Amino acid sequence: MRGFLVKVWGVMLLGLMAMLFMAKASFATNFLEPQEFKKWLETGKKVIIVDIQPHEDFVKHHFKGSIETNAFPANNDDLKKRIDKALPIIINSNDPVVIICPRGRSGAQNTYDYLKSKGVPESRLFILKGGMAGWPYPELLEKGK
Repeated sequence: MRGFLVKVWGVMLLGLMAMLFMAKASFATNFLEPQEFKKWLETGKKVIIVDIQPHEDFVKHHFKGSIETNAFPANNDDLKKRIDKALPIIINSNDPVVIICPRGRSGAQNTYDYLKSKGVPESRLFILKGGMAGWPYPELLEKGK
């Protein structure tokens, strides 16, 4: 009986470890807090900003120097191809890449994963936490094209 219990506990422990590993892997994305991104912008840190907002939203508000892709939600091949226009700039640089989307969720994650699949190191990829909806510093945004 004791041997049976040891085996059961062993299997349960392995299962728990596997679940923890999977949870960690799914949260491996780099999120950038708005306050930190504000510092980057104000200090002139070199950064590549890939904006996937729909065109109408981009015109309402975007960051100076953003690459407009209109790829939101970046969930199919046609939308992902729109991100490709940013690839030459990204590949020819070592600067961090900040992904901007309406809320900083699935569209941004899709873009993050796509850029990663194109060989961009994860250490360079960041998603603006909360996206444009969570950006608390409107004075740092531009309007128009």
